[in-house]
Amino acid sequence: MYIFIEQRPEVSAAYVSGFTREGWPSLGLRSEEFREWVETTSDQDLRSVQGFVLGDFDGRQNYPDLIRTHSRAPIIALSEVRSLEQTLKLFSAGIDDVVPKPVHVRELIARSDAVWRRLNMNSGPSVKGRLKVHFDGRDPEIDGDPLPLPRRERLILEYIVKNSGRRITKAQLFNSIYGIFNHSVSETVVEGHMSKLRKKLRQRLGYEVIEAKRYLGYCFVEPS
Repeated sequence: MYIFIEQRPEVSAAYVSGFTREGWPSLGLRSEEFREWVETTSDQDLRSVQGFVLGDFDGRQNYPDLIRTHSRAPIIALSEVRSLEQTLKLFSAGIDDVVPKPVHVRELIARSDAVWRRLNMNSGPSVKGRLKVHFDGRDPEIDGDPLPLPRRERLILEYIVKNSGRRITKAQLFNSIYGIFNHSVSETVVEGHMSKLRKKLRQRLGYEVIEAKRYLGYCFVEPS
């Protein structure tokens, strides 16, 4: 899920719509709404955020400190005017990337993933034994051969691999794929996606790489 912070409703709506078209849940908030949201949202829901995108509004250089007290997700600022001085100030404030407008939502997603890899793992795909997982829209590979997956199954696998070593709940997976405030779909859809994903991985690998425990959630199992 992506959080878009912007004072102009029409701009926020356009980007939220763009994320939706690309299959990513998102939430548009005004700066004052965001402060209340980030301080009251549960840690579990915050862990579902893939990235924060800051529009061009006054005082945004103060937001990285606020965000970092709650989340490690990438922070990207949009710039309407090319200004070296402004860009340097934003980087100094803790912004992870500054992107000039206009920019396509796909680029924001790609940049967010690149920042995430830089902050949390070595650059490039994650290799887990015979399994290689990309974070740029490509299907994963097993023994060098692509494993075609529907988009939601691929996103679940990427989220699980990004959080290797941690147990992920069904609610976390649902929020990361469908969005925190999506009430039109039941969380039980995650179980169906996960069942199909685990079966495909097991058939190709010959062993289980995603452990499922009732009431506890899912965890990526490192191959021995």
